[in-house]
Amino acid sequence: MLSRSINGLLLVLCLTGCEHEAHYPKKLSAWHLFTGTLSALHPNRGVVPYDLNTPLFTDYAIKSRFVRMPQGSAAQYKADGTFEFPVGTVIAKTFAYPGRVIETRLLVHAETGWTPLPYVWNAEQTDAILEVAADATQVRNGAMTIDYVIPNVNQCKECHEQSKATQPIGPKAANLNKDFDYPTGRENQLAHWTRIGYLKGAPAPDRAPKLAVWDDPQSGTLHARALAYLETNCAHCHNPNGVANTSGMYLNASQLDPARLGVCKVPVSAGLGSGNLRFDVVQGDPENSILYYRMNSTVPKIMMPELGRTTIHREGVALIREWIKSMHGACP
Repeated sequence: MLSRSINGLLLVLCLTGCEHEAHYPKKLSAWHLFTGTLSALHPNRGVVPYDLNTPLFTDYAIKSRFVRMPQGSAAQYKADGTFEFPVGTVIAKTFAYPGRVIETRLLVHAETGWTPLPYVWNAEQTDAILEVAADATQVRNGAMTIDYVIPNVNQCKECHEQSKATQPIGPKAANLNKDFDYPTGRENQLAHWTRIGYLKGAPAPDRAPKLAVWDDPQSGTLHARALAYLETNCAHCHNPNGVANTSGMYLNASQLDPARLGVCKVPVSAGLGSGNLRFDVVQGDPENSILYYRMNSTVPKIMMPELGRTTIHREGVALIREWIKSMHGACP
């Protein structure tokens, strides 16, 4: 067990030896991550907000991200891949739409590994309750009605699985290397984490990798922005250590091999998911590319990503279409 005093309250968390979600607090408020009105998401002492250069698309939800590490501990910097976080780290991501908070997902680093905990907000917006298999909920986003699906614990583990172990996805150097508006002023996140003692071993931000912003042409070339989008939305599965490693498509932003990006690559399996198309990516021809076909679908067993969305990300699909259109060459 790990005890920690927060604003005069003694918080006892089961961070050693826990193997099941039932051992963790039933209410989000019990974690004392936020102060004041809970749904306002004002971070408590030691809780640091952060943002990403290119975030994962989740049905146009608004996301707020926070991290808390045990006092006196720090994450170990890695230029490639997720940082090595100390035991006791809690990573929180909240999903909301205008006027309504839907869920807060925690990743808790225990000695036995990372545990995903999905907390679903009540109708009164006063707290969120741990639900390992929550029902879908319908939300309005402007003129759009979305059947929002809250992933169960096993689905969380599937997306976060690397080398058969659950790991965080977003907080890595290239995605964190950006400025953030803190209460103390605007500062690069890598520099801020280093200054407050949350990160060790990091170089100066201008010597660290930096992911392009997928929808900002000034942040990188079309190719860099497309790969940034695929890195965040696809590469957590499509990499040598992910659950889609047998596909042969490794969609990391650092990928240099066109065949690994799917160019003129025959899929490992045919049928519904391939749309009877021959290649994953056909230069200059998105309509005959399986990658574009699957991203532009909401049909189960066709759509990619399989989890995390029920709608088509129109702007993201348009970016990948433009990227494929820009390619030169011909498949045999």
